[in-house]
Amino acid sequence: MRIPRLYCPDLVATTDTIALPSPVVRHIVQVLRLKVGADVYVFDGKGAEYKATLTHVAKREAMMQLGVRIENKAESPLQITLLQGISRGERMDYALQKAVELGVNHIIPVETARCNVNLSQGRDAKRWAHWEGVIISACEQSGRAILPVLSPIISVEDAAKECRAVSRVVLDPLADRGWQTMEKPVSIAVLIGPEGGLDETEMAVAISAGFERIRFGPRILRTETASVASLAVIQTLWGDCG
Repeated sequence: MRIPRLYCPDLVATTDTIALPSPVVRHIVQVLRLKVGADVYVFDGKGAEYKATLTHVAKREAMMQLGVRIENKAESPLQITLLQGISRGERMDYALQKAVELGVNHIIPVETARCNVNLSQGRDAKRWAHWEGVIISACEQSGRAILPVLSPIISVEDAAKECRAVSRVVLDPLADRGWQTMEKPVSIAVLIGPEGGLDETEMAVAISAGFERIRFGPRILRTETASVASLAVIQTLWGDCG
């Protein structure tokens, strides 16, 4: 049986037993149905990971004893930022989940002119919290011990300004360059439009901010396909998947 990995943000190494966070308790009790004596892996999202043993499990609380610290080698040597145009429900979840699995360090959700998602006051905060949960689950599943940074929802213009990557690309089926024409980047950001793509104004804003137009074949890709395919190419060419 595979040993579960659990995100515990306030993890502190100690010889004493320590309490698990409430969301983790609900998961191990209601979903995993773990008992006292079960082994788990716990990580704090900042790089620390330990093997631990459950010493107490109740309906609303659980305790664990930390064991040895684990050297986690799941992080990519290449710093990757994904500027993801917001799309509906499962498409956005899929893009974020796979971005984490493919080693992205920073995710910026971008509100665009063709965004067909209701981001009225209150809804954006709920969506952001949901996306954070998707990212945490993807880290637990993929073996990563460092949680990617999730920025607040911002416009294309603000996202372009916030981006600190040395190399910046935006997908455009009309571009005259492909991935292979680029030199190996020190750090890279990729801007992916929403369903319907970026409009002309947003594309111009990205280009003026230093984003290079890159062509990914002659076909129009769905937004979630474009994200996954781009990140896979980036990691294969310059990251740790080559």
